[in-house]
Amino acid sequence: MCLAVPGKVIEIQEHPLGMTMGKVSFGGITKEVCLAYTPDVQIGEYVIVHVGFALNKIDEEEANQVFEYLRQMEELAELETLPI
Repeated sequence: MCLAVPGKVIEIQEHPLGMTMGKVSFGGITKEVCLAYTPDVQIGEYVIVHVGFALNKIDEEEANQVFEYLRQMEELAELETLPI
């Protein structure tokens, strides 16, 4: 199943090829993510990520609700293996 997951931007950096990249934390699991589609995102903000791309920003409350749903469904372990 394909899933877009919220994550908190903890680092932003310019990739040598010109794309904005960043490190995003998904409940403690950190992945490198392309931020090209969310050029105005700042460190500490939340984004929805699908297959390594941040698609849009969301607020912290909504991100926390999604993580709570994933905890209830016992689906957080999948984040370690998904190519978010």
